[in-house]
Amino acid sequence: MELLKELCAIRAVSGDERALTDFVLKYIGETEKNWKVKPKFISGDEFHENIILVFGKKPRTAIFAHLDSIGFTVRYGNQLVKVGGPVIENKIQLVGADSQGEIECKLKVSKKHQTFGYKYEREIERGTNLTFKPDFRETKNHVQCCYMDNRLGVWNALKVAETLEEGIIVFSTREEHGGGAVSYLGKYILETYGVRQALICDITWVTEGVQLGKGVAISMRDRGLPRRTFLDRVISIAKETDIPFQLEVEGAGGSDGLELQSSPYPWEWVFVGAPEDNVHSPDEIVHKDDISAMTSLYKVLMEKL
Repeated sequence: MELLKELCAIRAVSGDERALTDFVLKYIGETEKNWKVKPKFISGDEFHENIILVFGKKPRTAIFAHLDSIGFTVRYGNQLVKVGGPVIENKIQLVGADSQGEIECKLKVSKKHQTFGYKYEREIERGTNLTFKPDFRETKNHVQCCYMDNRLGVWNALKVAETLEEGIIVFSTREEHGGGAVSYLGKYILETYGVRQALICDITWVTEGVQLGKGVAISMRDRGLPRRTFLDRVISIAKETDIPFQLEVEGAGGSDGLELQSSPYPWEWVFVGAPEDNVHSPDEIVHKDDISAMTSLYKVLMEKL
């Protein structure tokens, strides 16, 4: 889990993903010599902080794993503005950096006035991004830290890349705060490679119907509605294996799949990801069996879809 620990420690709030993009590019550069197929790299300023890896000559399916996380932006005085939907609780430790140096402060919540900000020895420069302070914990059955959503999805995509022969892996940005990147990435992939089916490599919630340790979740719907014919294909393939999985049905929540669905292109997509508890907090927790199931199912789906 050392790679996952490193990923969780990198600050990459939506819109400010450069440090994580650079880490992933460096990691791929150092490890791809051991992969089954060396992919084609597509990245650079015209793609912002996004990365596209193309494996083989006839890819059929794309994996989308978002790099960014929730967090906070410093406003004026000691005020904070949310990036995405982080948990708001007194005394949560936050970290960041401005021109005066590294920062470690605490979240300060006024329940009376329904406002929140930070407590620190000086005023932090406006526009500075702050994230939860990472505290990576590993036991026999679980891993726990901030930003399992979606560093675990990134980790999973990198593990699938090791043996992938045909397919595309996309490391996308800005998912936690309104999206925007997947629209043009999907356009480029479909028009360049003719690929229009996707697996959304993200982390979902523990609910009364989806539990830790019961397998990877295949989402039948959230705020978005995947096309039923493609969803049924994914579920049918999963049933042919002995990989444990759970079927998720929710009316809220979204992912990169929602952007594909909203685009003017006929994308097929299904969300497949391990469940986590303590969502969008410093203590997100995932069962190791669900991580194993997620990686195993992705490898099968990328081969058979």
